[in-house]
Amino acid sequence: MSFEWDPAKAEANLAKHGVEFGDVFAVFEDDLAMTMVESGYGEERFVAIGMDGLGRVVVVSYTWRGERVRIISARVASPSERRVYATGR
Repeated sequence: MSFEWDPAKAEANLAKHGVEFGDVFAVFEDDLAMTMVESGYGEERFVAIGMDGLGRVVVVSYTWRGERVRIISARVASPSERRVYATGR
């Protein structure tokens, strides 16, 4: 699986949320991760809640660009999102 993102967006995301896009690749290999369709945009987007490479539960918004995952945003999960991840529902 390969990934891409807008470098300016990644920098803004790091400043706002403290999460580097390069740290969230593990979410896409996390067997416990949950993925939902995100609506309201001009393209098909998804939101995944899973464990990143640093052991944090994070929320990642992304879309597919051909065979590549394009990361849109990433942030540390809220307490309620961590509960959803922990319980699997």
